[in-house]
Amino acid sequence: MLDATFDTTLVLALTKAATLVFGTLLTYLSWRAYRRTGAPALRALTVGIGLVAAGAVAGGILHQFLDIRLVAAAGVQSVFTATGFAVLTYSLYAEGTSESQSGTSQEPVGRGG
Repeated sequence: MLDATFDTTLVLALTKAATLVFGTLLTYLSWRAYRRTGAPALRALTVGIGLVAAGAVAGGILHQFLDIRLVAAAGVQSVFTATGFAVLTYSLYAEGTSESQSGTSQEPVGRGG
């Protein structure tokens, strides 16, 4: 069983740092894919992942460095996360790619075969 004095600040800082690292990496990789293909779905994917990652980091910064209550910081993070997930959902339904617009491919982005 965990000690009652367990410091949640360390856990929050480590998880926010991991979110920043992996969120930034995923955002960068999806942005590179968008730049290579010009697919609107990949652009939306980039924005969605970026919003989710930015929300986690913003919530941590608000709480740790600006002394905002944890409940308020979590609320800000939740708004970013919900918006990011809405954009990610849109990315699954975004139509058209630069290739399909030129008539060379009609396969949706992200659907391999």
